[in-house]
Amino acid sequence: MNKKEISEIKKQFTEDRCAISRIAACYVDANKEIKCSMKEAFLSLSKEEEYKYYDLFRKSLSGSIGTNLFTMEFSVDAENPGGEWDFLYNLNKSELKDDALIDEFFDKIIASYEYGQNYYIILIHSKYDIPGKTKDSLDLEDASEDVFSYLNALICPVTLTKGGLSYDAEENLIRDRIRDWVVEPPLTAFMFPAFNDRNTDLHSVLYYSKTAKEMHPEFIEKVLHAEPARTIIEQKANFNTLIEDTLNETCEFEVVKNIHDNIKELVDMNADNPDPVMITKDELKQIFYDAGADGDKMTSFDDKFNDSIGQGETIPAASLINKRSFKIETPDISIRVNPERTDLLRTKVIDGQQCLVIAVDSHLTVNGIDARTFAFDDHSEEE
Repeated sequence: MNKKEISEIKKQFTEDRCAISRIAACYVDANKEIKCSMKEAFLSLSKEEEYKYYDLFRKSLSGSIGTNLFTMEFSVDAENPGGEWDFLYNLNKSELKDDALIDEFFDKIIASYEYGQNYYIILIHSKYDIPGKTKDSLDLEDASEDVFSYLNALICPVTLTKGGLSYDAEENLIRDRIRDWVVEPPLTAFMFPAFNDRNTDLHSVLYYSKTAKEMHPEFIEKVLHAEPARTIIEQKANFNTLIEDTLNETCEFEVVKNIHDNIKELVDMNADNPDPVMITKDELKQIFYDAGADGDKMTSFDDKFNDSIGQGETIPAASLINKRSFKIETPDISIRVNPERTDLLRTKVIDGQQCLVIAVDSHLTVNGIDARTFAFDDHSEEE
């Protein structure tokens, strides 16, 4: 799913557009015991509760593709009769009217999800009449031909509020605040089926993780049995390995900086494209050449790419760079530079020592203090 498709579904979680038919939920304690549960029509909830659930549902579709949101395809075995896909397909088809299927779904999550604290499982069924689109991407509300029927499942931590003093309006007193168990935004969620090409994709699922470091692979394997997507952390690490193994002793600062700048330029050129920019092996090889990579070292590029990235694989360009900062580190120094101004950086040999030179204007801040930079007007260039 791309950004526009995710946003299109996300917009359905409002009072005016809501098409959620049913909701089921259960509260699980740290010992994996169900403390309470519910199964009912979504519109039977109070308006205040509905709004709070909308916030949670929208959160499960938030973040960046490749960092928080991943479209995963089901493994072949999952689509066999009795497999994980088959179970989710029947659960979706039941529109959450089969209590036995819902209970089995909760049991699957409780058995596989390793968290160690209290959490709240939420499961909803909804339908979306997919409007047609004009050539200008305007909705044709009366031209809907397809219906997207889907499940959205969330796992939300439940935490105890902090203690403290609070104002009791009825008693007009400051007293000890009652600590409550509060449902927090989801750590993990998924939507089945996926909404690819603005239609139902039964062979894929959209997976949400609050952080790329905690993907819960055991949950992906046992509940979804989907092909795990590489996180932005893994992709970046593999890319770094590719650069180091390919260039080896010719991995110079200027070449690495130029590779970063070339990829950033590619991302910026496609900023309006809702689909992530994917770089092929041949495209990345050309980026290396354009950055000044040593031609002799590039003869091994194909093999190094297959080893670190994977044969036939492509890489999301956005996962290879940090658009907010360009970071340089030594054992004793860490420098962050605006990625738009890497032109201010260069290397130079001074007194026989390799140095990083940073161009600065007359304004420099040192520990929060405005300091005057070296004034060339007062000294010779040689000095």
